[in-house]
Amino acid sequence: MDYKKVPAGKKLVWERVSRFPQFSILIALLLLLIVFSFVSNSFFTFNNIINVFRQTSTSIIVSIGMTFVFILGGMDLSVGSAACLSGLLAAGLMTGKNGMQPIPVVAAILLALLAGTFIGLINGIIITRIKLPPFIVTLAMMSTVRGIALVYTDGSPISKLPNQALDLGRGYLGAIPIPVIVMAVVLAIAWIVLACTRFGRYIYAIGGNEECTRLSGINVNKIKLIVYSISGLCAAITGILLTMRLGSGQPTLAEGLEMDAITAVVLGGTAITGGRGYMLGTLLGCVFLTFLGNGFNIIGISSFWQQILKGIILIVAISLYSTKKK
Repeated sequence: MDYKKVPAGKKLVWERVSRFPQFSILIALLLLLIVFSFVSNSFFTFNNIINVFRQTSTSIIVSIGMTFVFILGGMDLSVGSAACLSGLLAAGLMTGKNGMQPIPVVAAILLALLAGTFIGLINGIIITRIKLPPFIVTLAMMSTVRGIALVYTDGSPISKLPNQALDLGRGYLGAIPIPVIVMAVVLAIAWIVLACTRFGRYIYAIGGNEECTRLSGINVNKIKLIVYSISGLCAAITGILLTMRLGSGQPTLAEGLEMDAITAVVLGGTAITGGRGYMLGTLLGCVFLTFLGNGFNIIGISSFWQQILKGIILIVAISLYSTKKK
């Protein structure tokens, strides 16, 4: 169809739709669903859709925290390690690891959530007080926290978790998996915070121009501390859900999780330089990547090639963002 022959009214509608921030990723997701539906009869089924959303729920939660950090103009490479340590800590506390007395499941989960939040807070303190780049700080924290997890477990899995805890990762509420419900609650809260609160506007302002925001009288360091703590909390929730779904605490849990979160956030249209980001985009980015991996698994494509593809997708997404910005 010749675009020049399209009536002016339709042109205007098309231009408005195409400028929708998540337009590109939404079209890509729809095309992906159509292609894999033709390739495999087992792809677009209720059981597979539920399985995909159960898998992607944890990725969405950690990506929510990463979205906050990116909008702020920061970076957090420690989310995978924070998720691992939080999950191991929850498993160890409720099973009595290292000769300790087991504690109730709820108390163990709360302490694990505090541990993940504390990791994020430490990131924020070092970034704001010592003035080191977020990339360096969180890269060092990634290695440090992963090492602590290995020391805590001596490199061995933690098994025999209580059934009450396992239900958190494997259970259902009706036909909906509990991790999906947890994800929906976290996503709703995050959207409200970003779109409807003064705190959310401050995050966008700092990412857009930190110095101007500081001169406006806003406590920039305080906002950064809270944002990195949110990222640590989201990582902790992810680690706990993954641990309960696996049924054991694994020292190698969530390896590469930060790569998946960054890819999903960038695909969703969040600016890598800060000041712009969308929770809906992050949701679509995570769903796209999970459906992509699920479709490749169904048709028998190796996970090695999937890793290569994820790297290519990240490069393409960043390149498209840079081109659009110019």
